[in-house]
Amino acid sequence: MMLMFICTVSGGLMAVAQLGVIAHDLGVKEAPISLFGITMAALPFALMLDRVMNGISRPLFGFVSDHIGREATMFIAFTFEGLGILMLSRFGHDPIMFLILSGLVFLAWGEVYSLFSATSADTFGTKHAAKIYGVLYCAKGVAALLVPLGNLLMEATGTWATVLYICATMDLIAAFCAIAVLRPMLRKHHARNAELAAQQGAGGLAVQPGH
Repeated sequence: MMLMFICTVSGGLMAVAQLGVIAHDLGVKEAPISLFGITMAALPFALMLDRVMNGISRPLFGFVSDHIGREATMFIAFTFEGLGILMLSRFGHDPIMFLILSGLVFLAWGEVYSLFSATSADTFGTKHAAKIYGVLYCAKGVAALLVPLGNLLMEATGTWATVLYICATMDLIAAFCAIAVLRPMLRKHHARNAELAAQQGAGGLAVQPGH
């Protein structure tokens, strides 16, 4: 979960930190956009929309995960984020597409803070949930340390496209791990806990007076 958290949150932090520079690199920073009767430059319009989408994503994907499962929801969200970043690098030169795709990226990024906390509580119980998630949340700090590396890579290549491709790849790897790695690991974990609980219950019955 720590590795997946790092992979997914890195792209979002990169977008938060460098969206203005990315918009400039794509040539849409000052491009006017008219939508719903509002006309603004692409960058501030995207920043406004992104905050809204980031806020919506947390209860939205939390609700979805309660119905289809944490790992399946992670797979969907991380895939959307990865594809959104890829399409942003490909179609972000159009101001409207830049607005839509950056919103999609933030919608699919904000859910990490609800999904990973819920998954850690599902896995390890609620007794030490705050402590355990506190350790897991350190992944955001590790991911923040990777953001400056994006600047170095951009300077080396002369474009943000390479950085975006790497972030998208990390998201898609996390999406794959949610289904192919995390799901079977958690199933084994829960099965082992159920077996131990059954053995303890049987042992308790064995020593009860009158049985």
